[in-house]
Amino acid sequence: MESEQGSAWWRTLPQRAARPILRLWDSDEPLAAYALVHLASAAGDALVAIALADSVFFSVPVGQAKVKVALYLLLTMAPLAVAAPALVPLLDRWGGLRSIALLAAAGRAAVALYAAPRFHTILLFPLAFGLLVMSKINAITRNGLVMGYAPAAEGLVEANARLSRLGVIGGLVAAIPGVAVLKLGGAQGVLILAAIAYATTTLLTLRLPRPAIQSVQGEVTRLGAIPALSTAAAGTAALRGAAGFLIFLLAFALRSGGEPKYWFGVLAAAAAAGGFLGDIIAPRLSRFFREEVAVFASLLGAGGVAMFAAAEFRLVSLALFAGFAGLSTEFGRLSFQSLMQRFAPEGAHGRVFVRYDMAFQMAWVLGAVIPAVVDFSFRTGVLILALFYLTLGVAYLLWPYVVGRLRPEAGSKQDGA
Repeated sequence: MESEQGSAWWRTLPQRAARPILRLWDSDEPLAAYALVHLASAAGDALVAIALADSVFFSVPVGQAKVKVALYLLLTMAPLAVAAPALVPLLDRWGGLRSIALLAAAGRAAVALYAAPRFHTILLFPLAFGLLVMSKINAITRNGLVMGYAPAAEGLVEANARLSRLGVIGGLVAAIPGVAVLKLGGAQGVLILAAIAYATTTLLTLRLPRPAIQSVQGEVTRLGAIPALSTAAAGTAALRGAAGFLIFLLAFALRSGGEPKYWFGVLAAAAAAGGFLGDIIAPRLSRFFREEVAVFASLLGAGGVAMFAAAEFRLVSLALFAGFAGLSTEFGRLSFQSLMQRFAPEGAHGRVFVRYDMAFQMAWVLGAVIPAVVDFSFRTGVLILALFYLTLGVAYLLWPYVVGRLRPEAGSKQDGA
């Protein structure tokens, strides 16, 4: 009897696993249709990351890896700058978010398929550059589409967190066959899987309804900055920079120390789990606290955990550190993303989304490039992170009071004049 029950459970396992996807497919909710698009896109991005990591990092000695990774990081700063001149007028004047998302998905499918047999040639970096450009285009359209698809009863923090959870699930699910194919057929096979995921994204994008973006009035500069969000933007950029610093600090520290490769996998999974937990907690906190408070709490919390992790270099403590850092970074990202979507005025979405995406991407790259090119111990790097988090958290807390004291003085001088 027990064996029959066990075999029945295994037979129904695929149906159980597919049930959440089928619910999204059958739902009439626009955000559910876009959730499937995001799920497939995240799976493709995860597969590309697995393929590229095998090429530019783990398959070469540490010294050569630093050179290649530094070059790769410098290349990641350019994609959005290349895409921005075309994206801004498309988003601000003509709209077409669905069309842009469709072209980005189809383009990634074509480039991944073309890159597979050319993986070990000099074409790898320009092809990876093209994938990055289109991934950034997709990320920018996601901001606008979430604004148009989020249900009235569901806040932007909750809608963004919901998509982020699905993105993590899509990446983890794709990683299982991705790693298996990497072992059996190499990175070329992984890129073919990524092309299939992106092709699926393209087909799912065709199902998206027209987004209904609400009109928002607000102040925005010519370059796309929203003055009311300056402090929150600075805190979020710092969290992104620290996240890039941490990822490459861990990676090179593990490789230089001779620890097994699975350590990096455990730490990456811990960071992803922390981000996933942040996606679960952030919507609940947003009902009681403003988004700016979540950014501040993220900074101080990450600093405290960094100080703890600097005490010893063990897998358990490092995993706790990576998990909390992932949670803190996700808090800050969701909070600012929702603020940006809420305050972006109509007719300025392109400027706003591109501006902040470029700033945060640059912050991540600048943070990552430091441990990629400078040699220092792991403990030194973690102490730097801890001091950075704590200093920024205190500055973030005190800044409104400093500005409040300076503004009356400026006003009195002008009155006296």
